[in-house]
Amino acid sequence: MQERVWGNEYRTTMICVDSYQDKVPVGHFHNSALQGAVPFHSLSELLIKMEDMLDEFQLPQSFTVTRSFAPQAEVVKEYDPEVGNRGGKLCTFSVRIMFRQNASWQGSVTWLEGKREESFRSVLELLLLMDSALENA
Repeated sequence: MQERVWGNEYRTTMICVDSYQDKVPVGHFHNSALQGAVPFHSLSELLIKMEDMLDEFQLPQSFTVTRSFAPQAEVVKEYDPEVGNRGGKLCTFSVRIMFRQNASWQGSVTWLEGKREESFRSVLELLLLMDSALENA
């Protein structure tokens, strides 16, 4: 029987958005398993870096193998130790990913400033929920 290395607290990632212009978020995210905050400068960069983190820690474990056109390059970690655990200037989301099925994520997202929580069944639904909060911020 395989021993569990990570606890459930590692399923939650804080996404801190500092700016949102033309639907392009800029900010950072952090997780208990990381050494510091990970900056992002676009939606695709946020999703790819989060997926890399989930793959590295295998929590939750993916039900599918990621395919690509090119061989996987070694991921270079970019941490910003000065950012720490502060929230975003615009919005802060607590994203709890419970499952990674059907090549997507399922879980819940809490918009901390708006004090609202919603479940999501896919990454697209997560993005639409975050967009609705960012448009109202």
